[in-house]
Amino acid sequence: MIKDRDFIVFSLQAWDIAIGSNCKNIALEFAKHNRVLYVNSPLDRSTLWLHRKDEQVKKRIEILNGRSDDLVRVGPNLWTLYPGTLLESISRISWNALFDVGNKLNNRRLAKEINSAIRRLGFSNYLFFNDSNMFRGFYLKELINPELYVYYSRDNLLAINFWKHQGKRIEPQLMGKSDLVVANSAYLADIARKYNPNSRYVGQGCDLSLYDRKMITTVPADIAAIPYPVIGYTGVLFSSRLDIEIIHFLASQHPRWHIVLIGPEDNDFRKSELHAFPNVHFLGNKTPEELPAYVNRFDVAINPQRLNELTIGNYPRKIDEYLAMGKPVVAIKTEAMSVFSAFSGLAENKEEFSLLVEKAILEDSPEREVQREIFARGHSWETSVGLIYQAMDEAIAQKKMKEGSPVRIN
Repeated sequence: MIKDRDFIVFSLQAWDIAIGSNCKNIALEFAKHNRVLYVNSPLDRSTLWLHRKDEQVKKRIEILNGRSDDLVRVGPNLWTLYPGTLLESISRISWNALFDVGNKLNNRRLAKEINSAIRRLGFSNYLFFNDSNMFRGFYLKELINPELYVYYSRDNLLAINFWKHQGKRIEPQLMGKSDLVVANSAYLADIARKYNPNSRYVGQGCDLSLYDRKMITTVPADIAAIPYPVIGYTGVLFSSRLDIEIIHFLASQHPRWHIVLIGPEDNDFRKSELHAFPNVHFLGNKTPEELPAYVNRFDVAINPQRLNELTIGNYPRKIDEYLAMGKPVVAIKTEAMSVFSAFSGLAENKEEFSLLVEKAILEDSPEREVQREIFARGHSWETSVGLIYQAMDEAIAQKKMKEGSPVRIN
């Protein structure tokens, strides 16, 4: 464990977002034993122009105009910085030289704000943790000069058009010059090692405090009347991530199974034939607090993931949530899913997926429910951050040895 140090955490996800965030959980874990500055990504001109009526943007305009504090304490050891600067919108620039000029300008503006916060907080010998913010964090190692610069890879962002063009050039370079790269899936760690041999798989933490069967006292009305067996999914219903054909196959081949889908739909799902099936139930979006009661009603929990660049390396946190409730799981086989292979049925096609769901229904038992729950609860943020600490300690020692400096033991 690393204790009594100063951390700077820079994330793609803002502290004030409404949804869960890996990086927020990591920052909170860091802050249990260290001082942490969580840096939000600044506004850029495009966002300011297109979304100026959004509450988050309004808040940042107040800060830009000096009417609100940019540095806010959110915990005993935790501050969040809303940088009072405006960045140029450069993501669509295709000419590399021009992009680099604009990106360096943006990084300098951001670094000025971070360095100001560092001075005000009295941070020293700080450790910098960059959560996948490859563009705006590209020059910060040089401009902030941390003792250790860590790049965190948690999604295959290069599969997304926004990141793809410049990211294919920028992210490998950033990984290469980082002191350490950590990744939440074995797939992403393998990619990182191509550019930086000091790359480590550190697993994925999950906050499973809500996913406790003993806390569930009622069955939600909209799922209570759905007959056994319930084959359920929670999460976004986006065709870029989920294979509609697999769900269609399950519903058509097994009319007595009831497929329950919980989450917001994209146009492909809204227009799909699934809505015509009497045994497919779209229950809409639910709050994080509501979801465990729905999962508790599932007989089998599924993740019919579409295999593509976007999904192949992602760690599916919903699997831990399913297993923490003791539910049998069937999912599409990926490298990231290999960690769950002892407790999940992993299918390579729709036919195999169907057979594994049937097997899960027939072979479930109270003993297996307990085994699944114990396994899932081992995937805590404390465990994942412990692996990050271990990797950081080793990277600091390696860096000190190269520089001929005394090694600090944490």
